[in-house]
Amino acid sequence: MSEASAAQVQSIDATAGPSIAWLAMGFLLAGLGTVMLGPILPSLLHDWQLTDQQGGLLLAAKFVGSFLGGVSVPRRLRFGVFGGMCFACLGFGAFALIGGLHSGALCLFVGGFGLGQIIASTNIVVGRRYQKHTGSALASVNFFWSLGAVACGLVAAAILPRFHLRGPLLCFAGLFLIVGIGGYFMPLLDGPKPLHLEAATPSGLPHPILLHFALLLFLYGGLETCMTGWLTTYTLRFSDVRLLGGQSAIVLLWSALTAGRAISSASLRVMSESTLQRIGLLLSAVFIAALLTTHHAALLSLYCVLLGLSLAPFFPATFALLIHWHPTAREAGFILAVSGLGAALFPWIMGYVSTHSGSLRIAMVVPLLLTLALLALSSAANSIGFTQFHTISK
Repeated sequence: MSEASAAQVQSIDATAGPSIAWLAMGFLLAGLGTVMLGPILPSLLHDWQLTDQQGGLLLAAKFVGSFLGGVSVPRRLRFGVFGGMCFACLGFGAFALIGGLHSGALCLFVGGFGLGQIIASTNIVVGRRYQKHTGSALASVNFFWSLGAVACGLVAAAILPRFHLRGPLLCFAGLFLIVGIGGYFMPLLDGPKPLHLEAATPSGLPHPILLHFALLLFLYGGLETCMTGWLTTYTLRFSDVRLLGGQSAIVLLWSALTAGRAISSASLRVMSESTLQRIGLLLSAVFIAALLTTHHAALLSLYCVLLGLSLAPFFPATFALLIHWHPTAREAGFILAVSGLGAALFPWIMGYVSTHSGSLRIAMVVPLLLTLALLALSSAANSIGFTQFHTISK
C-alpha cells in the first residue's frame, strides 16, 4: 500500500462513525447513564440492604470502569462507539437482573467501561470530523450529554414511584443496543468529512502538551463534581428556603450547564476557544466566591444559573484546543479519562476539609482554588506555552 493510500485509510478511520444524529442520541444515553446511579441509589440501598459505604463501592466501580474505557479507545473510533454501546447494554442490562453488592459492582464496572468508550470516542470523532468550528461542534454534541444528565433526575422521579427498577433499566440497556446498531449499520448522513492528509495522521503529542491538557481536565473534573456533588447539601445548610428538598439548586446548575452548551456552540463560531475558556473561568471564580457569601435562596439560585452558564464552555473549548494538536485516539482518551480521577479526588478533599473545619462553607474554597488554578494554567498556556509547544511539535 502506498503512503498516500495508507494516509487516506487513516483519514477515514479518524472521522468514520455514526452520523451526528446517532452520536447525539448516544450521548443523550451516556448522560443518563453517567448520573443514573445517583437518583436510584436510595432505592438500591433499601432493596439490597446496603450501607452508605457499600453504596460508595457501586459508584467507585462505575468510575473505574469509565476510566479504563476512556484510556482504551481503539484507533478505529467507530468500533469504540459501537463497542461502548454494546458494553453499556450488557452492563446495565445485567445490573437490572442481578442483585447484590459484588455482582452489581461488576455489572456497573462493565456499564461504566462502555460509557468511557462512548464518551471518549464520540468527542474525538466529532472533534476530528468538524475541523472548521471544532469547539462549536463539540459544544453541540455535549449539549445532549448534559440534557441526558438533567433528564435523569426527572425520569427517575417519574418512574421510580410506579415501577420496579428492573423493567426501566432493561429498557434503558436496550436503547444502547438499538442506538449502537443503528449508528453502526445505517449509512452515514454527514461524513466522514475530507481531511488534509497531514491533519488526519496523528503522530503523538509532545509530553508538555499531553501533561498540560491532562492537568486541565483533571482539575476541571474535580471542579464540576465538587459543585454538582455538594451543592444540594450546601443549599440545605445555608439557604433560608429549601425548595424540592434542596434539589432546586442542583437542577438549576445542570439546566444552566445544558443551556450554556447551546450558547457556547454559537459563541465559539465568533470567538476563539482560548478566549471563551478564560472568560468562563474568570466568571466561574466570581460566582463561586459569591456563593460563599449568600444566605438567601433567590440569590443562591441566581448564582447557580450564572455558574452553570460560565462553566459550560470549558470542556468543549478545551477539547477543541486539544484536537487542534491532532492527538492519537489513545492520548485523547487518556486525557478525557483523567478527568474522572479529579472527579473522585477533589470532592473527597472537599468533604475532608468540611469535616475538619466544621463548615462546608469553608470547604467551598476547594472549587474556588481549582477555578483559579485552571485560569492560571489557561492564561500561561496562551501567553507562552502554546507558542513554544507549537514550535517544538513542528
